[in-house]
Amino acid sequence: MTHQSTPELLILHAVRLLGFADSTAVAERAGTNHDEILRVMRDAERAGWVQHVAFADLDGWSLTDAGKAENERQLAAERKDADRQHTIETVYQDFLPLNGRLLRAVTDWQIKPTMADKFAPNDHTDNAWDQHVLDELAALGTELTPLSERLSNVLARFNGYATRYDSALQKASSGQHDWIDKTDLDSCHRVWFQLHEDLIATLGIDRRHEG
Repeated sequence: MTHQSTPELLILHAVRLLGFADSTAVAERAGTNHDEILRVMRDAERAGWVQHVAFADLDGWSLTDAGKAENERQLAAERKDADRQHTIETVYQDFLPLNGRLLRAVTDWQIKPTMADKFAPNDHTDNAWDQHVLDELAALGTELTPLSERLSNVLARFNGYATRYDSALQKASSGQHDWIDKTDLDSCHRVWFQLHEDLIATLGIDRRHEG
């Protein structure tokens, strides 16, 4: 049976995955309501796990170092109970080669080498080049779906990554190209980055020593 995470874990973990976000964004990511967010955040703030910043147009939450450590403790305890078959670790190993392809595709979207400059920005005038990138992103989405299903069969909180990725890709394919790589949208790159962070956090892997 799929394990359902506690609201406390979901909310603290949402702050980690978002990096810095207001209560509305945290509630949406954690799949809970605003009152629950405020209750958990108040307790977490008293424990020193989160900090709130409100200045000019900035208003949001972020994890402290102690909060990151607490989140990792929660994740490890949850995985020990819910993933006795080590499915998440197996999926992570299957994910890594796809991650390399995703990074290359996003790089190709942003940079198109020329004879004069191998780091020349992609001006998106070469339709064949851009379509190749879109085709690769679509292929990655196809391969992401079964991985997401395997993860969500263990932990329900992994549900939704493939759907979010496909939604962003559909917008990008219709000409809204910001949905490929912009960090202020739920773009293909942002969804993928959050899944990657979710996996390494859940497994207790330091991204600097990955692979």
